Amino acid sequence: MIVFDIPGFQPIEVEHLLLDYNGTIAKDGTMPESVRSLIARLSEKLQVTVLTADTHGTVRAQCEGLDVHVETFPRAGAAQCKLDYAQGLQGGSACLGNGFNDILMFDECALSIAVMDAEGACAKLIPHADILVRSMEEGLEMLLVPDRVRATLRS
Repeated sequence: MIVFDIPGFQPIEVEHLLLDYNGTIAKDGTMPESVRSLIARLSEKLQVTVLTADTHGTVRAQCEGLDVHVETFPRAGAAQCKLDYAQGLQGGSACLGNGFNDILMFDECALSIAVMDAEGACAKLIPHADILVRSMEEGLEMLLVPDRVRATLRS
């Protein structure tokens, strides 16, 4: 678990991390080693799930060796699948995403981070995010350094 104590708000207790795959933690279906390393560190503190329609068909191979659960679903209805998964969890959740199909998940999770990396970010997602970052690595590092979240979200 990670607890984020943010002045002006109730503490945010996070037990689960939900990660969109393409554009969020992978570029063109490939996950950089730097991202794998950060996810490995986060999985020591959180239950990590990768949620994806798996556009490139690479998610299982790319996540091999990581302590993560991979949940794939049909490309149609991805937003509802992500929301349903988030709603089924016990305990607080954080999520990272970059796409239109992440909006419902962002609204459900206690902490949501929009990633604008090489594959861009859906402009309609941004108003639903608590935090916007410039890269995959920055998004994951925010969770590992709670003071960054505190500084960004304090009132």
